[in-house]
Amino acid sequence: MQHMRFRTVAGTALEARQWPCREDVRLEAQRRLNASGYTRHRARALATGVDMPAAIRHYALQVNFVADKLIALKPIPQDFQSDTYWPVLDAEH
Repeated sequence: MQHMRFRTVAGTALEARQWPCREDVRLEAQRRLNASGYTRHRARALATGVDMPAAIRHYALQVNFVADKLIALKPIPQDFQSDTYWPVLDAEH
């Protein structure tokens, strides 16, 4: 088995990426949508034609709005995953 050697050029990868990027925010938004059941409700709505609950639909709009606003900030806050930035899903869904 051959061994490969890698060299770091101009610092480490961690040093090169100090601030969160757009993709990090999008992944957090998707994680929150998945945890809310949005993906399941959306798939059911597409498959059966039954409307998604209004609370879930409204929550998805809010999450996407927050993600867009966080991405627009320069720099994106380090604590962008904090619940203080993100909406809370109503318990009635």
